[in-house]
Amino acid sequence: MTTEPKIIGFLCNWCSYRGADGAGMARLKYPPNIKIIRVPCSGRVSPELVLRTFREGADGVMVLGCHIGDCHYSTGNHRTAKRMPLLKKLLEYTGIDSERLYINWVSAAEGEKFASVIRDFTEKISTLPPFRETMK
Repeated sequence: MTTEPKIIGFLCNWCSYRGADGAGMARLKYPPNIKIIRVPCSGRVSPELVLRTFREGADGVMVLGCHIGDCHYSTGNHRTAKRMPLLKKLLEYTGIDSERLYINWVSAAEGEKFASVIRDFTEKISTLPPFRETMK
């Protein structure tokens, strides 16, 4: 019996969340596996929050923000672009497959891209064993 992966998506309020809204309004299809959490800025997603999300049972975590240069807060996505690759290394060090963390930039006008990255990431996470099984 296969279980559907549990994916948590932290979406920037100004771009990615609105891209998700656009995907919904256009009735674009993407898997329902993602639980969306709207954050003011992708730069507010701390490494501790991502680690806690895995500890609480997520199989995958997505951090989606504004394109570089388009951040509502000027440099929030620059912070994300710097800290998430370091977090991926920390995940590997702690025994968590870094492929379970996905970072991308999705604007408010990119509903199709939003749906596409959700489909792709869900497909990738579906090929991995459930997170809880990997941590036994």
